[in-house]
Amino acid sequence: MSGAAGERRRGRGASSNPANRYAATCTEAVDDGWHQEPLPPLATTLTRDATRSVIARNDSPDIPFDRAINPYRGCEHGCIYCYARPGHAWLGHSPGLDFETRLYAKADAAARLEEELAAPGYRCAPIALGSYTDVYQPVERTQRITRSLLEVLARCGHPVTLVTKSALVERDLDLLGDMAARGLVQVRFSIATLRPEVARQLEPRAASPARRLQAIERVRAAGVPVGVLVAPVIPVLTDPEMEKVLVAAREAGAREADYVLLRLPLEVAALFREWLSAHFPGEAARVMARVQDTRGGRDDDPRFARRMVGTGVYADLLAKRFRVAAARLGFGNLPPLRADRFRPPARGGQLALF
Repeated sequence: MSGAAGERRRGRGASSNPANRYAATCTEAVDDGWHQEPLPPLATTLTRDATRSVIARNDSPDIPFDRAINPYRGCEHGCIYCYARPGHAWLGHSPGLDFETRLYAKADAAARLEEELAAPGYRCAPIALGSYTDVYQPVERTQRITRSLLEVLARCGHPVTLVTKSALVERDLDLLGDMAARGLVQVRFSIATLRPEVARQLEPRAASPARRLQAIERVRAAGVPVGVLVAPVIPVLTDPEMEKVLVAAREAGAREADYVLLRLPLEVAALFREWLSAHFPGEAARVMARVQDTRGGRDDDPRFARRMVGTGVYADLLAKRFRVAAARLGFGNLPPLRADRFRPPARGGQLALF
């Protein structure tokens, strides 16, 4: 597991592949003075994840759902700030380049979902798709696992929420439009910046900001309720754009808005600092000073009720700016999802008995 600095690869977010926190050993790069050729592109690998269940439960007071499905581990979008990066340590991988290139796919996710929905004790409530890694990341084009999950949920009349940075969601508008007509789906797009030159470094393989706004228009035109997440809000670097993002999303058709302040848990803090030094060296010190202003003097504050919005004068100012802009633009709540339409799938291939 390499911890070498300067491993920057074109089209990837992380600049290195540091050892994860459970690794027994790690390596460190040393400049020996010899000329180094540019590193070749780093290929993506996909491994089958033979999971026995797909619905993950949580009791966090910070998020509005208690269950989620994540068909992929790791994410090729390569967002440098992704709070899911430390999870790759459980697989023995680095939260750096490994997270973006060594992916795992739950190929049997739809079958496992049917089994769990058919269980006698199952109680219906909205399932979140994309709570950890993006369900429409590039490998979904060929794997179609998200599509298969939506087919199950649509067939059973089960409510679902989607969060994505990808325009690939448009592929599934036939399903989403039908589900929306039955009050079963909400879609939210995450947009941190409108500047393509920043987004290209921040989220190298996600859709461009302009393409996401176009996707909002198309999803909304299909009758699907759409919201926007200004996320993450990065002090100094992207926070001046908060109001502009809200205006653009509202004009595109978003009807609900929220925001999340930059989070830097565990290994993400060092990766983000390294990324700042590589791409925005002139702003790096000011960015991190403001980050720490919102996190009690640290890079991260994981406590509930604080981790999403931060604390202190700067965080309070961001919250006020968001509230004022959202109110001025007329953002409200998306229509509530319906759980009363749920009908569990037949168990064991047999017709359900009533």
